[in-house]
Amino acid sequence: MRLAVILAGLLLAAPTWAQDIDCDNAMTQSDMNQCASMDYDAADVELNAVWKDAMATMKEIDSYLDDSEKGAEDALRESQRSWINYRDKTCEADGYRMKGGSAEPMLVAGCLASVTRNRTEELRGLVEGY
Repeated sequence: MRLAVILAGLLLAAPTWAQDIDCDNAMTQSDMNQCASMDYDAADVELNAVWKDAMATMKEIDSYLDDSEKGAEDALRESQRSWINYRDKTCEADGYRMKGGSAEPMLVAGCLASVTRNRTEELRGLVEGY
């Protein structure tokens, strides 16, 4: 019975947790952190879409090469792995400006969004330059 009351309370409170945030006018640090996180999520979605195009381009390039010359797809994959490490360490370092503070998540997410958008443009250049 006690569990049922707790679950009912959580279900009734859930709509307040899911309220939309106006990121253009975010006033609390919590809202700003969430908006920065959502911005990074959007940048990551765009990166993943362009990544698929870039990999398809590299695969096509490899298809025209002799077996001994192929490697475009592998090179891009290895480049992306290195970039992910760079992104993560760069943004971790950026977060140290507010380490332990309530704004640290916002700084890290903002960095992740910015670095991710830059990488998206690099990958887009590979696709468009081919």
